[in-house]
Amino acid sequence: MKKIALLLFAGLVCSPSLFAQKQDVEKRFASKDAIAQFTYLASDALMGRDPIRPEMKMAYTFIAQELEKAGAKPLPGGNGYYQDIPFNLSSPPTKGSVQLGNFSFSQGQNLLVLDGNSFSGTFEVVEVGFGSVEEFAGKDLKGKIAITNVGAPNKFSPNQLFAEGRAKAKRAKDAGAVALIERFNVPSVPWQLVSGFLNRPQMGMAQGETGNLPYLWVEDLKNQLTGTNLGNATLAVEGKVNRKIDGKNVLAMVEGTDPQLKNEYILLSAHYDHVGVGTPDETGDSIYNGARDNAVGTVAVLNAARYFAKNPPKRSILFALWTAEEKGLLGSAYFANNPLLPLNQIVYNLNIDNAGYNDTSIITVIGLGRTTADFMINEAVAEFGLTAKADPSPEQGLYDRSDNVNFARKGIPAPSFTLGFTAFDDEINKYYHKAADEVESFDLNYAQLYWKSYILSAQKIANWSQKPQWTAGDKYEEVGKKLYGNE
Repeated sequence: MKKIALLLFAGLVCSPSLFAQKQDVEKRFASKDAIAQFTYLASDALMGRDPIRPEMKMAYTFIAQELEKAGAKPLPGGNGYYQDIPFNLSSPPTKGSVQLGNFSFSQGQNLLVLDGNSFSGTFEVVEVGFGSVEEFAGKDLKGKIAITNVGAPNKFSPNQLFAEGRAKAKRAKDAGAVALIERFNVPSVPWQLVSGFLNRPQMGMAQGETGNLPYLWVEDLKNQLTGTNLGNATLAVEGKVNRKIDGKNVLAMVEGTDPQLKNEYILLSAHYDHVGVGTPDETGDSIYNGARDNAVGTVAVLNAARYFAKNPPKRSILFALWTAEEKGLLGSAYFANNPLLPLNQIVYNLNIDNAGYNDTSIITVIGLGRTTADFMINEAVAEFGLTAKADPSPEQGLYDRSDNVNFARKGIPAPSFTLGFTAFDDEINKYYHKAADEVESFDLNYAQLYWKSYILSAQKIANWSQKPQWTAGDKYEEVGKKLYGNE
């Protein structure tokens, strides 16, 4: 009997502690303020938060002001609450043609001029394989055109194609080449899809390292183009326009309370941009407001900052609102490659990105089960009457299509905390990148449960005595061991 009494007493001691965490989040959460933030960020005034539009300044100014008002501090090394990013907007040429041996290419048909200035002339072509460091080594490229395959062996995802291309363009420039042509020969990615997407203004990093080297893709699905049968190339690119764009990630931090653990950071992140103005719908509305994608996530991070600034956990918290996710995960990639604090101090990234929801009883966590800390997300959402579910549509490749992947590739455990969905069905597609994605069509009771459960998830992980890790066998496990020095 005495033993039973002791167990009951222990349960009474432990349970209120767990209950108190939820109660504290509930008590400190300012619903009206959060909904006001949500309403403003998804309003017509911001014109869809497109990074190339002037209204983007209103968005990042508002976010920085909200972080400051919350009591979160700017990061050392930043421009106040901003990390400035040198973007370049590259528009397609008015005319583009390439003659390679007996093969002719025209802009928008079987040619895409991706970067560089207007350019013309006839030059010798040099074969460089996949354009690796080793393949460039020893090649005489001065005054010539380097021609390579796109991507690299086993690296053919869209993000990898662009990342490899930027690296090759720098190698070509350093070697004295006058242009880089890549043969697009990826059967799994239709050229028509690529051409439709890229034959329009594109935003990327300012090409300081490549000096606006002309960079082109040509269609070569039958692998007919080889450097040995091409000889010379004649290029004519006219009307190419490049414009600088002022990009800003918005960043802040709260220092942890534990003398040791405060040197470790939990990164709470979401992208705040969207796709801007598009084709009008049947009502004539052409502003793609992006309430689901991703104003709701931005508000989650802002309210996490408000909570933790007044209630700091043991670990420090880094708050990040990324720009230009919709342009190719550019803002998060810039921070990952130019961090304002050492990446090995960031021990976990709880990212947010969204397309929409079709089940308000769940939270979908992209990457659930891949890190040792994820059980705490299960616990946190359950305290708000929700259930955490893993990605129901792995064929969509969502994990590799959002900002979290830029940190996973560095070794940082990084799931994405998303609105509940059971499939990419008509309910999701009704709003995804559409003018209908507005606050007026959002279940605000569910939004508040989502925001609160995100904060509680972050709190549990930030106070955990153990450092989060990748689960054994995960494809990022080894790079994680290298990052944190525990090989």
